[in-house]
Amino acid sequence: MIMKKAILSVVVFILSQTLLGQETTTKSESNFGVKGGLNYATVTQGDFDEGPDPRTSFHIGFFGEIPIVTNVFSIQPEFIYSRQGFENNFNLLGTNYKTIYEIDYINMPILAKIYLGKTLALEAGPQFGLKINESIETDNSSSETNEVNAFDTALAAGISLNFDSVFLFGRYTYSLNEVVKNSDAKNSVFQVGIGFKF
Repeated sequence: MIMKKAILSVVVFILSQTLLGQETTTKSESNFGVKGGLNYATVTQGDFDEGPDPRTSFHIGFFGEIPIVTNVFSIQPEFIYSRQGFENNFNLLGTNYKTIYEIDYINMPILAKIYLGKTLALEAGPQFGLKINESIETDNSSSETNEVNAFDTALAAGISLNFDSVFLFGRYTYSLNEVVKNSDAKNSVFQVGIGFKF
């Protein structure tokens, strides 16, 4: 609990400094904005008999970009609502069934962003996630469960194409700790999307 509060405090501080920085810096020096896109999420096989199928959903949230070396290196903290999880598709007596494990997070990546020219940038860093929803949905019903750990630590890496006030991005995140309790299964998420700088 102490670790969660400390991480949240750091992220809130960085985001607040980004917002305050808008008053004293020009748009070319500091950015704040919104971003969103698609998730292609699953968990690794771990101790499951078979690897789960991916769940396709979305993510949306806010970001700040704090320049350390102008046009070369920045720190990019984010605050993202991300719908993740996995699916289990199986056939029983000739009938196909689908079970969707819905795991939703508030994710807080803190990324180093390195520009390779004016447009292309590489991004990498840690991501801290707090589970805010967990449920299982079948063809006929939905129920809440408590089989997923509340806190997720991951590594994130990706690329972005940056234009004046718009950017496109692709990213992959991989958990460092198990997600489903006593399974050794870890989050594995591909993301693509678009962002808008204010």
